[in-house]
Amino acid sequence: MREFNLSAWVLEHRAFTGFIMALLLFGGIFAYFRLGQREDPEFTFRVMVVKTLYPGATAQEVEQQLTDRLEKKIQELPNLNILRSYSKPGESVIFVTPREDTPPKEISDLWYQVRKKVEDIRLTLPPGSIGPFFNDEFGDTYSLIYAFSGQGFSYAELKKAADSARQQLLRVKNVEKVDLIGTQDEKIYIEFSDKKLAELGLDANAVAEALQAQNSMISAGTVYTAQHNLPIRFTGQFDSLDSIAKLPVPIRGRTLRVDDFALVKRGYLDPPELKMRVNGKEAVGLGITMNKRGDVLELGKALEAAKIQIEGELPVGMDVDQIADQPRVVNKAIGEFLSTFFEALAAVLLVSFLSLGFRTGSVVALTVPLVLSGTLLCMLLFGMEIHRISLGALILALGLLVDDAMISIEMMARKLEEGWDRVDAATYAYRATAFPMLTGTLVTIVGFLPVGLAKSQAGEYTVSIFQVMGISLLLSWIGAVVFTPYLGFLLLKVQSHSTHDHDLFDTPFYNRLRHWVEWCVEHRKKVIIATVALFCVGVATLTQVPEQFFPLSNRPEVIIDLWLPEGSSFAQSEATAKRMENILSKDGDVVNYTAYIGGGTPRFFLLIVQQLANTNLSEFVVMTKDNAARERVMQRIRSAFSTDFPAVRGRVMRLNVGPPMDYPLVFRVLGEDPEIVRNIADRVTEVMRANPDTVDVNDDWHDRIPSLRLVLDQDKARTLGVSTSSLSKTLQAHYTGIPAGQFREDDKLIDIVWRAQNDLRTAADRLPDVTVRTGNGRTAPLSQFVKFETVFEDGVRWHRNRFPAISVRADVIDGKMAPDVAAEIIPKLKPIQDQLPVGYFLETGGSKEDAGISQKSILVWIPLVLVITLILLMMQLQNLSRTFLVFVTAPLGVIGAAFALLLFRAPFGFVALLGIIALSGMIMRNSVILVDQIEQDQKAGLDAWTAIVESTVRRFRPILLTAAAAILAMIPLSRNDFFGPQAIAIMGGLTVATVLTVFFLPALYAAWFRVKRIDSSGNGVVQ
Repeated sequence: MREFNLSAWVLEHRAFTGFIMALLLFGGIFAYFRLGQREDPEFTFRVMVVKTLYPGATAQEVEQQLTDRLEKKIQELPNLNILRSYSKPGESVIFVTPREDTPPKEISDLWYQVRKKVEDIRLTLPPGSIGPFFNDEFGDTYSLIYAFSGQGFSYAELKKAADSARQQLLRVKNVEKVDLIGTQDEKIYIEFSDKKLAELGLDANAVAEALQAQNSMISAGTVYTAQHNLPIRFTGQFDSLDSIAKLPVPIRGRTLRVDDFALVKRGYLDPPELKMRVNGKEAVGLGITMNKRGDVLELGKALEAAKIQIEGELPVGMDVDQIADQPRVVNKAIGEFLSTFFEALAAVLLVSFLSLGFRTGSVVALTVPLVLSGTLLCMLLFGMEIHRISLGALILALGLLVDDAMISIEMMARKLEEGWDRVDAATYAYRATAFPMLTGTLVTIVGFLPVGLAKSQAGEYTVSIFQVMGISLLLSWIGAVVFTPYLGFLLLKVQSHSTHDHDLFDTPFYNRLRHWVEWCVEHRKKVIIATVALFCVGVATLTQVPEQFFPLSNRPEVIIDLWLPEGSSFAQSEATAKRMENILSKDGDVVNYTAYIGGGTPRFFLLIVQQLANTNLSEFVVMTKDNAARERVMQRIRSAFSTDFPAVRGRVMRLNVGPPMDYPLVFRVLGEDPEIVRNIADRVTEVMRANPDTVDVNDDWHDRIPSLRLVLDQDKARTLGVSTSSLSKTLQAHYTGIPAGQFREDDKLIDIVWRAQNDLRTAADRLPDVTVRTGNGRTAPLSQFVKFETVFEDGVRWHRNRFPAISVRADVIDGKMAPDVAAEIIPKLKPIQDQLPVGYFLETGGSKEDAGISQKSILVWIPLVLVITLILLMMQLQNLSRTFLVFVTAPLGVIGAAFALLLFRAPFGFVALLGIIALSGMIMRNSVILVDQIEQDQKAGLDAWTAIVESTVRRFRPILLTAAAAILAMIPLSRNDFFGPQAIAIMGGLTVATVLTVFFLPALYAAWFRVKRIDSSGNGVVQ
């Protein structure tokens, strides 16, 4: 039975093959326009936030009564990695983080388990606690954010307009949800003077209870008659501010109207929780989240049309600003990637045309779009999307997917030059190299396997590199044995004269090459020793390359954080933000800016680190004109920090690419006793500050905050009939305010708050004069039975896995990589670590830790890669010695990669590591084809020495062409912020490895098998 030849079958069924090629091409075009498009790939945020409130408690009390109880229960969860929490006065927040290797599909079930565990102990939480509240949508990203603003419009009017727009936007296709941002809840305040109440003999708590009773919504029953059911309704509920002011309040036998002893006014939550300001104007935002199956570009077009309609219905003077526009960012990014792609494609085609000629090069040029069409079609079928990673992987694949086609068509062209007919020439490559090519292709794909199997956030983020490379390279082999022979049969012609194989390589160039290869085989020991020495130098060089976890984004936004001391008021944060607005408004490089006061920006970029609510925080998102303008703005802001904001811990940042990370440089101190932990952390801080490459060294416990402690004289209090509970209620009514009912207006419920007048609430020195109702019905100032003390307490207390933990953090100066700076600091922390008491720990965090976790998730799969590679090589070579010979060439890529990274000052990080691992597959691909060729020549009757030399000479052209195509295709990609280090590593590694394949591999083969030159008498000559 004759051996099956796929290329021959294709030529026998040319009509069917042509039909399939046309169908594939149109399918690829269809897939391109149907594929979802977004900026970054989706990955599962492995963080859940559990928040509980405990009004009136100190940070330490919150920690002991709430946080510790909740953490102890949550720690029972399976697959739990880290439990981080902070306790602030009146607030507990716990961050639940599962293990990195937890499959994404199990995360939602884990969040359900968190809810169950917490629900089990809810009744054991202290009375007065509110919650817990759960947030497992921490990773939701707004595709667009609109801001409604206008001079002279109140928050209520802005909210009404935004709410109306929200209803319209929810009808737009692929909009999943629309959230209001920065709204201010309306309140009705009834403000009293305690002195006025004292003059009238009124008790603040009694008045509040009377107000609550007046406006309560309680069913009065129903009259059931024979004909109808008649519900009983009362009038008297509040329907205006005047109805509240004129409300008669019966107190101790007297009836007074509210406006006799208090002022009624309508306002907003005071102090606010979160405010949004756009270009210096107060605003209400709308954040729009796209569903997971949507196309962000199509969404952008639909929302633009809806926005025009909404603007037409707004009151005159109200504006809608688009402050986050992911469709524009994605459109720009895809445009840049397509430009890079076509540059890479041009480079590949240039190599094809210049080296193979126009007709032969045209075959390769036509094969490329067919393979890419097939790749896009598979991406659509497998539910993949076009984004930063998949586009970069396509460009990366472009330099490799022409390899098989080049080998196939080069062999066909050579056979045509020898006088073969078109059918035999077109099908010869399949017989000679199809399976070595397939083995080489599979080995190359296996080189990318670790990123496909990596169980980490970084692995999940970059998994499409493996997916796209695997699909495209497999299709490239199919293209080489199906499309290339078909196109070659149609385009190439039989040469008019016959040329012997030997004559093709009997040229001055090939004769010189033959001489160099023979010299390497003859002086094999020198060549091998030199190569090993060069490899050692390459490994040493790699240790000198700057380290980086993931690169910075090339987006033009700047993030500015303004942190006031812990415990600062919202009003102070707002005043600080307005000072920054004044600076930004005068900067010509700034396009627009948005301030979020009392918290951080909503997630408009998937990879941003989102700050939670903090009254002492103001965060700005500043849009600059371009990346050069971004750098200028950052420098000016940093200068302003040192001159205009002395009491502010300011931070200005670019956006990061990769899994979110707050600070790049972090060292954590953990232990049982917070005081000892604090002392150790202070020593770590000193070491970090001593390093000249660190900026803004701080820790997450911040400063201690002042508080007023009231020491009650128990004897006097009992005599006067005053209790701690009654005092607390009185002071709460005085300063914070207590609910006194709700005002119902259409579909709104507006809280009515009973509190003291503003001048009485904001003056701490008036606290002793606050009057308190005593047991005998009289009033007395607080100072009669309370002693006042000012004490300092923790503003925030962090835990990590239930240990008190202080993280000492810092940024690094521009031009320095955080892992390198961490590596400089770690040895200087060794004396501190050696002196740590038992039960205390010093850990490295930040980018150094994240890079280690991500690299470990990659490297753990290397043994599997080695095993699969050996299996593939054995299947092809059927010889253990030849298999290991090819295998030992895999690390040769390190040499050129290390030199290239150092030369171009590209950092060695996660993506560069992927490039070096992938290099091993590319190198073994060429090695296996060359070794297979040597074996075939030996079977054809050549002696081992001649087979080594002649096979290398014959394989030189395709090896050089495929390497040149891959290297030139990497040049445009090397300018990319994300894939640049990987492209540079591949370019350098492949350049050096190609040279070594031609000269080192023959020498290694000769040494491995002890090959001797055969003299004219047929005897072996020992070398």
